[in-house]
Amino acid sequence: MYVDAQILIYTVERHPQYLEALLPLWQASRDDRLEIITSELSVLEVITGPMRKGNQILIDAYEEFLTGTEIRLVPIDMQILGNAARLRAETSLRTPDAIHAATAALAGCDTFITNDLAFRLLSSPNVQIIKDVVAT
Repeated sequence: MYVDAQILIYTVERHPQYLEALLPLWQASRDDRLEIITSELSVLEVITGPMRKGNQILIDAYEEFLTGTEIRLVPIDMQILGNAARLRAETSLRTPDAIHAATAALAGCDTFITNDLAFRLLSSPNVQIIKDVVAT
């Protein structure tokens, strides 16, 4: 299962609307029932805000979460960049979103968890919008 950067943010920052819905995901990962994957790009995306605010405690929390848990961080390589470029050419996905989508596809993820509606453009993997899950 691929998680977009927002899912990491909602978890680390304990988002009141989404955290409870995400806890079973993380428990399944801890129990080795589910592999959680994200791009190394997520590191940049999640720590930029805390860096702007000078919030070292939150930066440290993200670094601990990303390196001290069962999340598999996939490096950005030429194959991912090539596939991301193809996605950018074929859709209206922004560059970071295309990198995430290409990473998920190349990692063989069957599900993509996000809160970004732009990913609904993808036919594969199965995109799950977290606010839709919470709303039901």
